[in-house]
Amino acid sequence: MIDKLQFYIDGAWVDPVAKKTLDVVNPATEEAFARISLGGKADVDKAVTAARRAFESFSRTTKKERVELLKAILGTYEKRIADVGQAIHDEMGAPMWLVKAAQAPLGMAHFGTTLQALEAFEFEKPRGKSHLLYEAVGVCGLITPWNWPINQIACKVAPALAAGCTMVLKPSEIAPLSAMLFAEILHEAGVPKGVFNLVNGEGPDVGQAMAEHPGIDMMSFTGSTRAGIAVAKASADSVKRVAQELGGKSANLVLDDADLTKAVTEGLQNLFLNSGQSCNAPSRMFVPRAKLAQAATIAKGVVEQTKVGDGSPGSLGPVVSQTQFTKIQGLIQKGIDEGAKLVVGGLGRAEGQTRGFFVRPTVFSSVSNDMTIAREEIFGPVLVMIPYDTEADAIRMANDTPYGLSGYVQSGTIEHAREVAAKLRTGMVHLNGAGVDFNAPFGGYRQSGNGREWGGEFGIQEFLEVKAVMGYREA
Repeated sequence: MIDKLQFYIDGAWVDPVAKKTLDVVNPATEEAFARISLGGKADVDKAVTAARRAFESFSRTTKKERVELLKAILGTYEKRIADVGQAIHDEMGAPMWLVKAAQAPLGMAHFGTTLQALEAFEFEKPRGKSHLLYEAVGVCGLITPWNWPINQIACKVAPALAAGCTMVLKPSEIAPLSAMLFAEILHEAGVPKGVFNLVNGEGPDVGQAMAEHPGIDMMSFTGSTRAGIAVAKASADSVKRVAQELGGKSANLVLDDADLTKAVTEGLQNLFLNSGQSCNAPSRMFVPRAKLAQAATIAKGVVEQTKVGDGSPGSLGPVVSQTQFTKIQGLIQKGIDEGAKLVVGGLGRAEGQTRGFFVRPTVFSSVSNDMTIAREEIFGPVLVMIPYDTEADAIRMANDTPYGLSGYVQSGTIEHAREVAAKLRTGMVHLNGAGVDFNAPFGGYRQSGNGREWGGEFGIQEFLEVKAVMGYREA
């Protein structure tokens, strides 16, 4: 059992105020392998005090100084990347092929993109006779999820540092070890004390205390829409800025002129990445009604070739917890009860697995857009195939959701794909299999959130205030 019972506050590892602990469970084995402390309001108070004290000096550092700091973090991260990857593998179950290909390297990718953006960013701009100053928003509370743990930490911390902010991070208590390694990396890289602070804990305790805290100027939250609403409400009394990246139920429109085999195969592979545990996963596939049976056959073939739990390239790992496994099982049962056609997969642990939270990769067809499995975020390897009669119907149903994070369009021509993309009410759209782009902003519409991360300057701007100095020049 690994004991990681301290918090990182004011440049040092310190004991928590309370002595409450939580076991960290490996989802592939269902066994506890580490133990962390759970903090509370008193720990948050200590971290915020350190961050406020550090803000006075760190917010006045030069762009050049912050560029050098990001470079130092990148160098240190690269030395520890294998340790970060192992922690992610153990705490949330990502198979090592995915850890090495994406989970661990994404931390470096975000720091690299932010570094380039910072070098080009103008913190002062003339505007007529006035002058605009872009200044750090202040002390930031960062709450991050378990599904892409380092990705979500780095895409907040890197731009916050670039902007000159100080911060308190509450990582997911389900996957906290990679975050604690990240704190070690920042310490070794020379981040000044108090600039970055980490307090482990649960949302109703540490997260609530952060959102309510008058000493925190901004909350940046990634997680479920339900929890995001709670953060926004708790932040309202102090009128702090709230940036949110929340849930999704992203539509994948397979147009009539698309290569059906390619579109269905890529759509499933994209959904199954990270065992379906991605907020932007293409979980609703819209298919021309006349091609639904053929599409279902293709999907069945893809699933039958998909490995679960063996660690091979492209294989699926477990979902993160018993709670998540049980939730997914309930939604699969709901799909069956509501009359969706189960093409492949279904209830129970994946074939060949005797332990671990391994969900059977599952495909439903003949789903209507008002069924529960078409409305609710499943957050697992479950695809719903929804038939449509006209392209206008597909677009209407794609937009008929409380979410609006991402969208996918598969077409025979890029021009056609672009036309449909313009009609989707989502923050992002992927055309013909295009992947994510770190230089593009990441975020959504409606209940998928109200902020933008990634995208270089877009990420930095989230952590800046704009000051207008009028009468700055006479002509």
